Amino acid sequence: MNTKFNFNNPTNILFGSGMLNELGKQSLPGKKACILISSGKSTRANGYLDRVIEQLKSANVEYVIYDKFTENPLKEHCEEGGKFARENECDFIVALGGGAVLDSSKMVSSMATNGGDLWEYAKGKAFKNAGLPIVTITTTSGTGSEVNCSGVISNLATQEKIGFGDGRNIPVLAIVDPELMRTVPAKYTAYQGFDALFHNTEVMISSGVNIMSEAIALSAIENIAKYLPRAVADGSDLEAREHVAYASTMAGITMNLTLTTAAHSLEHSMSAYHHNLPHGAGLIIISRAFYEFFIEKHACDEQFIKMARAMGIENADKPEDFITALMNLQKACGVDDLKISEYGFEKSEAMTIAKGARSMQGILFESNPCEMTDEDCALVFEKSYR
Repeated sequence: MNTKFNFNNPTNILFGSGMLNELGKQSLPGKKACILISSGKSTRANGYLDRVIEQLKSANVEYVIYDKFTENPLKEHCEEGGKFARENECDFIVALGGGAVLDSSKMVSSMATNGGDLWEYAKGKAFKNAGLPIVTITTTSGTGSEVNCSGVISNLATQEKIGFGDGRNIPVLAIVDPELMRTVPAKYTAYQGFDALFHNTEVMISSGVNIMSEAIALSAIENIAKYLPRAVADGSDLEAREHVAYASTMAGITMNLTLTTAAHSLEHSMSAYHHNLPHGAGLIIISRAFYEFFIEKHACDEQFIKMARAMGIENADKPEDFITALMNLQKACGVDDLKISEYGFEKSEAMTIAKGARSMQGILFESNPCEMTDEDCALVFEKSYR
């Protein structure tokens, strides 16, 4: 086990039920906020936006609102949001929402101070100027984006979906209040929960796993396995929401310590070509075949056994026990019968998706515990096809 790591996570995390009420008491990084929310109705309908505004007013902070973000957030909205923040002379960002809004906040932050074409930065151009400070308030449990500096953005014109960012964009403050998550529908609770699970399971099998990221990841995996079925069954179960939220935020920290693997590259390619596919659903669909590839190669048997034990198989002694635990959890959460064909996919797209995964996010292939070719990736998709 690698005992070297670089841990620098300067985000002040306020975690727990009711923590949104503490926002106005914090030392906020500016006097005029650009509040980012999605184009959906839930943030307003559930009163979360009004509560944030009330907290900002109590801290004598002015605000404007930008509200166009969608699931699998788009390049154009990030550029437009950055221009909106700049023209309104905002000096910090408040991101209120799920993964799409939190991911987009990093890009809005940088585009507010840099301008230009966001896709040039996605392709490797460095942001010259530091972005605006970011405060994140997450309303879902899935991405861990409340505590890291990057985001995954889609470009419909080029059919690409790329994760990138600026190390200076780690949020200065993150509020993780599980009370804001009780209204997430069961289906999306499951999708988001499995996204958080796979962040941690991918860290566990990553070639870069270390003594710290493993400890945190195993704790998160244990909490998701135990509490996600409860959160899916009863969204108002606050104890379950708290434990799943903990696991999701911890995933954000493990990903700051250790990169995830090519499973995320594959899914981002899938939803780049079929934009209506929810990220968590895509990960669930390919999960069995993806992990079985490494089990068949005996690439990291001990890591799979550790995860199986964390997921409730106390006497696990072979890597296949992880697959048993994973399938049991998917069944308990009602997501064991997802069909990729329902999102418009054809089996013939397997190699296109495989090559797209490497071209869009090839860096994650370096984290795999053994080599995985384009043909291997195509086979994962073919085996997952229903």
